[in-house]
Amino acid sequence: GLSAGRVQTAALRIVAEREREISAFEPVEYWSLDADLAKQTGGEPKKKDMLRAALSKVNGQKPALDNEEQTQAIVRGLEGASYRVQDVTRKEAQRRPQAPFITSTLQQEASRKAGLAVRRTMQLAQELYEGVDLGAAGTQGLITYMRTDSTNIAASAQQAAREEIARRYGDEYLPERPPVYSRKSKGAQEAHEAIRPTSPHRDPASVKSFLTTQQFKLYQLIWQRFMASQMRPAILDQTGVDVAAGPAAVIAAGGTAPYVFRATGSVVKFPGFMAVYQAGRDEGDAEDELEKGALPSVSPGEDLDLLQLLPEQHFTQPPPRFTEASLVKALEEQGIGRPSTYAPTIATLTARGYVSTEQRKLMATELGLI
Repeated sequence: GLSAGRVQTAALRIVAEREREISAFEPVEYWSLDADLAKQTGGEPKKKDMLRAALSKVNGQKPALDNEEQTQAIVRGLEGASYRVQDVTRKEAQRRPQAPFITSTLQQEASRKAGLAVRRTMQLAQELYEGVDLGAAGTQGLITYMRTDSTNIAASAQQAAREEIARRYGDEYLPERPPVYSRKSKGAQEAHEAIRPTSPHRDPASVKSFLTTQQFKLYQLIWQRFMASQMRPAILDQTGVDVAAGPAAVIAAGGTAPYVFRATGSVVKFPGFMAVYQAGRDEGDAEDELEKGALPSVSPGEDLDLLQLLPEQHFTQPPPRFTEASLVKALEEQGIGRPSTYAPTIATLTARGYVSTEQRKLMATELGLI
């Protein structure tokens, strides 16, 4: 009863190798040094006038912050320092919507955003596909076929989505022409459409009373992702501020400062598809630029007040254990299995004791590590 197929064996190896990486990991110490700064307003600084900047250069080089001794030496060097804005850069950046769901991406996002196990996601998707009693409207299939590796969309569905987007958000949210998404996977068969609502006009709120809580969460996710995929990119305003720090005489004379701190911020100029949907993230993914928020309006040559220096000790972290979402992503990236095999693969490994789950993290058991 402990046998496993080819896909299960490959999936188990991925989980087991990650477990060995974690066991063998040795943390390495490093430090960071941030400065909380504020515009000189002549009174108590308000939050909108403050910025946090990280030390980026010491004498033109990347700072050595490997231990407390090195970090405190820099802190001592900054005693009595003046801080002046050296440079401000502003640029406009686009963030494009993601493709509508295929089986693997639906499984990943349902795990991240709705806390659904891969197998449960497929059960719910099957129910939405087969049909739900909508009262006077009768039984209706709410989504297209859920076992697919294609991002293709029927032209009629795209036109219906464009009509709904224009009605809800305005014509400025519509791209000039319907977008086309392509799959780069060599094994993609693309025999079906992407996973989408059968009627873009049927928004989640209109069917909520006919669905279970989990059915509603999944339908809402599919509807939002599809609608977002047919909308214009978001436009972000990104700002970078370099702050020179050093002896007051050097800063006042415009000389070369021994220390440079850098702050970055980002705000939404035009929300585009983000008015409907933003993708979730896995543990270990990079910080979203938007989480940094806006920076105060400052100009080169402007003096800033130091509120506090923040030296902080850190240690490198081992790679995170896989969740069902990140394991599906790894299997897809490595071309292991098919969209329909991911749910039974994880279920088999768990049922036969090769993998255990704790706080939604997959861990190889003693049996799985043999």
